[in-house]
Amino acid sequence: MKKSDFQFDLPPELIAQAPLAERSASRLLVLDAAADRLVDGRFRDLLDLLRPGDLLVFNDTRVIPARLHGRKRTGGEVEVLIERVLGTHEVRAQMRASKTPKEGTQLELGDGVPATVLGRDGEFFRIRFDTPEPLESVLHRIGQMPLPPYIKEADHGRDTTRYQTVFAREPGAVAAPTAGLHFDAPLLDELRARGVRFGHVTLHVGAGTFQPMRVDSVHEHTMHSEWLNVGAELCEQMRATRAAGGRVVAVGTTVVRALESAMRDGEVKPFAGETRIFIFPGYRIRSVDALITNFHLPESTLLMLVSAFAGRERVLAAYRHAVEQRYRFFSYGDAMFIVPPKDH
Repeated sequence: MKKSDFQFDLPPELIAQAPLAERSASRLLVLDAAADRLVDGRFRDLLDLLRPGDLLVFNDTRVIPARLHGRKRTGGEVEVLIERVLGTHEVRAQMRASKTPKEGTQLELGDGVPATVLGRDGEFFRIRFDTPEPLESVLHRIGQMPLPPYIKEADHGRDTTRYQTVFAREPGAVAAPTAGLHFDAPLLDELRARGVRFGHVTLHVGAGTFQPMRVDSVHEHTMHSEWLNVGAELCEQMRATRAAGGRVVAVGTTVVRALESAMRDGEVKPFAGETRIFIFPGYRIRSVDALITNFHLPESTLLMLVSAFAGRERVLAAYRHAVEQRYRFFSYGDAMFIVPPKDH
């Protein structure tokens, strides 16, 4: 299996550069593989697609302002994109600079916050913030939201709110779990009133989610590592939902990755730690019964995960339909509701 097996033609103008005025106003393409049908709709159709007793599982990670600008004390400009917070004052980050910084290089970030390059960690740098101010406070003061590279029209005031889910509560992600961006408080209230239940996992989405696959063979790709937490309360919610005949519905591919990483002996069990799980066709997803997800990049690992859930040919046919119907793609774009085939 090659990454080119997941290629599709996408006109650049279909890449959403800004969110809609209303979160839940986006379109929704329903791919019901079990019934072999494709339906164009609106995101609020979830009120009819979901049933009383279904369990929606959200990723409650919170995006941190992970993009920083500054300079070396010797004068050269630098751009820092935090990939992971390692401790109270230390991070792992990508860095752009005219000359690769060496161990011990002194930086001044934002409005003059001192920092030191501690060394390399593969393609990343370890950086220590040399200030007694809490790191979260520093980032909120001098950082910017780390928008994906395909969004060219940043509006930092707007993006601080809109590139964040309304249920985000655990800081640590450097990319949003974008399927969750479509939910607003009124829609959540209506779903709750109709008997839909909510659960949460935490998976801190890393910058590696945007890194292209550098090998042609899917089987040779190594996934980036991300930290997750699946709690005992959610595991009990899932057991009770299935026992009562309800469905477990993942809001986003990050939820699927978290739940599948927590699979033990055929069921999801409490787990906190790192995952490098790579899901592509041939892998059987057992933790969820339906998936809400955005439209993903060509040849991306996220598109491969969706293809594992519903079938590569069905998914690519749905994507071709979405292009023809002028759906909006990627983080600020429209969404899909996917039911897998009966033999899944």
